[in-house]
Amino acid sequence: MPRHGKVMMHGERLACASKPASGQTDAEIAKTLGWSKWTVRKWRRAYQKNGEDGLLSRMGRPRGGPLSTFSPQMQDVLEKMRKTHPGWGPVTLVEELAGDSRFLGLRLPGRAQVAAFLKAKDLARSYQRRAGLPPANAPKAKQVHEEWEMDAQGAQPVEPLGQVSVVNLIDVVSRLKIGSYPHLGARSLDGRDYQLVLRVAFLDYGLPLRISLDHDSAFFDNTSVAPYPSRLHLWLTALDVQVVFIQKAPPLEHARIERNHQTMSAQTIIGQTWTDLTALWQGLSQRREFLNTRYPSRSLHYQAPLEAYPQAVHSGRPYRPEWEEQMLDLQRVYTLLAQGRWFRETSCHGEFWLGLQRYNAGRKCAKSTVEITFDPAHVQFIAHKLGTDEIRRFESKGLTKTDLMGELTLLTRLPVYQLALPFSRQAWREMELSRFLGGTTF
Repeated sequence: MPRHGKVMMHGERLACASKPASGQTDAEIAKTLGWSKWTVRKWRRAYQKNGEDGLLSRMGRPRGGPLSTFSPQMQDVLEKMRKTHPGWGPVTLVEELAGDSRFLGLRLPGRAQVAAFLKAKDLARSYQRRAGLPPANAPKAKQVHEEWEMDAQGAQPVEPLGQVSVVNLIDVVSRLKIGSYPHLGARSLDGRDYQLVLRVAFLDYGLPLRISLDHDSAFFDNTSVAPYPSRLHLWLTALDVQVVFIQKAPPLEHARIERNHQTMSAQTIIGQTWTDLTALWQGLSQRREFLNTRYPSRSLHYQAPLEAYPQAVHSGRPYRPEWEEQMLDLQRVYTLLAQGRWFRETSCHGEFWLGLQRYNAGRKCAKSTVEITFDPAHVQFIAHKLGTDEIRRFESKGLTKTDLMGELTLLTRLPVYQLALPFSRQAWREMELSRFLGGTTF
């Protein structure tokens, strides 16, 4: 009588495997051992396939691993392709297999199976969780200096200076040309370059309510799917200037500033020569004055911006570099950061980067994903290792007034300042800033 609900002992399994050699059938072996012929067949086949290892009990699904039902050759080819082309994803790998003559007519794995195989081989790419910057609700501007647009035009040749990039600013409502500042060289500008441009603009026209920016790396952490605010963003926030980012590529958004690039280039650069940057800046300022006071704009019913909007001469929110330290309100920065959450992958030592600052969450958080939030009451970042109760707190870095002000801090605190030679890009910015500071001697 076949036994039900019992477990066959290892010796009986060996008998199932060895007796067929004497010519006994599965049914005869089953009758002798008192098991069903199906049980005997199961262990006989297991022995034939894997030897004595096949007679071991294994609960659950067989440990074949991903792609275990496919040939070892196909697995080797997949592994080699991924190592040779780390950018190829599961879909690409499957299509490459389909085009390989060695596997024509054979069953191929699906995308999910290949993805599981790559993960098992530690060849899967790690993906950070997405989390955006706190959304900025920006209604359509209706008043002058309610919103400015700022952007850098691509580098263009200027004889005999070489490649020059001009940063332009424009008021959305009045079309007032707020500023045009040239920078020498074809490389991308950084946040400190834009900070200089904005300080000059603030001196002339005061602070706007908000500034619209694109996703340039100087404004926006475009290397991360969980971007942290740039120093320029935090500086503007501390000055009570809201930062908004365009959601659609120009000309669907930022059409005005893109058109302004063409206008300023046609008015000042095309067909002209400039001996130095100071002369070019003066030339840009003269043409802006012409465009703002005399040039009839079709969008303003053929009036110049300051004719159509005489109140645009100043925003009513004054600014001076000497006042900046007192004007900065760090509580605004803390409020902004308290709305954010960021995901970072830690190193083998538990380190991660946030806002160009390095933090160490310790070995317990090594090679894992941490979710980072900000505690405004204690001015600390909190890192939580996902899937665990592990939490670490860190004193914030890069959030002091000195950090946000950058080069201006030293200039406002010293009555006499000696520039280092030869002039670096930083020295150039410091020299430009010093021209607007009262009581500073060079």
